[in-house]
Amino acid sequence: GWRTARALLIVPIVEELFWRGWLMRWLINNDFERVRLGAYTPSAFWITAVLFASEHGSYWDVGLVTGAVYNLWMVRTKSLANCVLMHAVTNGLLCAYVIYAGQWQYWQ
Repeated sequence: GWRTARALLIVPIVEELFWRGWLMRWLINNDFERVRLGAYTPSAFWITAVLFASEHGSYWDVGLVTGAVYNLWMVRTKSLANCVLMHAVTNGLLCAYVIYAGQWQYWQ
């Protein structure tokens, strides 16, 4: 339904634009448009990963690992589209698991 569509289409785009398209770059330079996608500094990488984790509530540990993987993927590919796709696939797999296994607690 709507929750699955949102998880696959809206959330990956909005979150990747914010976390890896804007925040990681803004933490390097407030004039973030001067910072290329995928630029790396340890502080920008880990602050973004920790803040991404914090939005995942009691599943912050999974959010931290996932945020670090997404950040690493951005640094490696320099592609926001690749990160959106990776995020959508992750969410799709989670949706399939929740629905198939009836593990509704993952949809807080």
